[in-house]
This record gives sequence, structure tokens and C-alpha cells, in this order.
Amino acid sequence: MSFDRLQDQIIEKKNPTVLGLDPRIEYVPKHIQEMCYARFGRNLQGTVEAIYQFNCGLMDGLADLVPAVKPQAAYYEMLGWRGMEMMERTIRYAGNKGFYVIADIKRGDIGSTAQAYAEGWLGKTGTAAGEEEMFGADCVTLNGYMGVDSITPFMEVAVKEKKSLFLLVKTSNPSGKDLQDMKIDGKTVYQIMGDLTEKWGAGTAGKYGYQVIGAVVGATYPEEMKQLRRRLNKTFFLVPGYGAQGGTAEDVRYAFDACGRGAIVNASRSLMCAWKKTGGDGRDYQEASRAAAIAMRDDICRFVTIE
Repeated sequence: MSFDRLQDQIIEKKNPTVLGLDPRIEYVPKHIQEMCYARFGRNLQGTVEAIYQFNCGLMDGLADLVPAVKPQAAYYEMLGWRGMEMMERTIRYAGNKGFYVIADIKRGDIGSTAQAYAEGWLGKTGTAAGEEEMFGADCVTLNGYMGVDSITPFMEVAVKEKKSLFLLVKTSNPSGKDLQDMKIDGKTVYQIMGDLTEKWGAGTAGKYGYQVIGAVVGATYPEEMKQLRRRLNKTFFLVPGYGAQGGTAEDVRYAFDACGRGAIVNASRSLMCAWKKTGGDGRDYQEASRAAAIAMRDDICRFVTIE
């Protein structure tokens, strides 16, 4: 099961963090930009290639340290078809480097549309040459608020392909509470969504006890996270909101079980743009992102012991 592989890598690296690959051209050091503009032109192709080279350089620098990457589809979609092709290349490069890949797509649809999304991102698609893998992610993020109809196609593909899902449960953004904290028969909407996450994933637990369907639970709500961890003992957590959004290492410790398992914490700009804080010209971007990743790991491991 896919979360078993993720947990294995977290244990091996003693690091429960994921690099968010949310690239904009302004995050890319100038020397990479100029190299790609010289080769491909000062145009969309040159921009896309510069971002791709930056992604690869970050992964090269962190492959032995960070167990997973999480490319956010919006940053690739904004660059049109070339951006989506670059996301596919980024996922394949990440897989070849040994990363567990979470495609942050937040899809939520039903029927044949959900099936198409599931096949494209996690499974295989029929072509004239037979079935072929397209994006090839290990896991995707989903919005389950349309109900089980929007999740079942993904779950069927995930079980077949030994992959996994993360459903939005208690998100890190401030206005999430407008809906998620509303109560129905004494339970909050996010508690109901968490309960459904465990219900829908029943019978798929792997060797660490975690089911195919995980939950997105924001670091900015530590008390709610603590409640959800007690409530959802078979659910792996993806934790956004650490760092820039205000979540601390002391907060995210509540996402983990007693063995320091069952969760992974995301960081994006703080790792991608660490070079902007060194005072240099960006040629040290790999060293800067590595130093930031080590600092994040050590910060979290002050409160979480991974066994």
C-alpha cells in the first residue's frame, strides 16, 4: 500500500516532511533563467524550462534528505499545456530520484469525470498502443464534499495501483472554519468529513495500520488536529500551514501517533526560496534549500520521535 512506502521513507530518512513544488519564475535564480532563455528564448518555453531545471536542482539537492515532493497543479496549469507537460516531467524526475510524489490537484467530481481524473493522475489510460501511465503520481489530494461518488473512482484505482489519496478535512486557511466548524447533530463538519474518510477507506489498512485514504489537516488548528488524531487512528495526515502560515513544530506534533508515524508536514516557499535569504545571487540555492530542510526536520524532531 502506498502509505506504507511513504512511511518507510520517513523512517529511513528520520524526516516527516514534504517539499512543496509550487514554482513561479521569480523563485528561480537568475543564472538558471538566463541559461534557459539563451537556449529556448525569452518566452514561455524558456520560462517553463527554467522552472523545470530549478525543480530538478532542488530535488537533486534534497533526495537523500526529504522523502516526498508535492507539486501543486495550479502553478503548472497557469503556464498552459507546456506547464502541464512540465509537471509530468517533474513527477517522473521525482520518481526516478526515489521521492514519493503527492500531486496536489484538489479535484472533486463524480462519475465518468472522476474516473478520468483517477486514471490520468494515478492509473493508466487506454491509447492506441495499449494502456499507458500518464502523470504517474503516488497520491493525489481531493475535495470529498460531493460525497463518496467523487471518491470511489479514485479509491478503486488507488487500491489497484497501490497508491493513495488525501481528502480535505480541516484545512489551514482562516475562512475554512466558516463551513468546516459548523455543527450538525453535535458534530462539526470537519469531524463528519474525517469520520467519512475512515469509513470510505475501511478494509485497506497497510502494515502500519493506515488506510488508502488520508486527511489534509492544517497545522494552524492544533487543538482540532489533536482531536482528529485521536478520532482517526487509521488515517494518515498531510499537514499544510507550517511556517509561513503560522503553524509551529509544537503544533504539528499532534498529527503524529505515539511512534512518530502517520503524518507528513509540507513546506513550499521556505525551502524553494531559501536562497533569497543568504545574500547571494542564487547560485547557492541547493545549499540554501538543504539547510532550510535540515532546520525544518530538526525543528519538528524536537517534538516528534520517529520509530
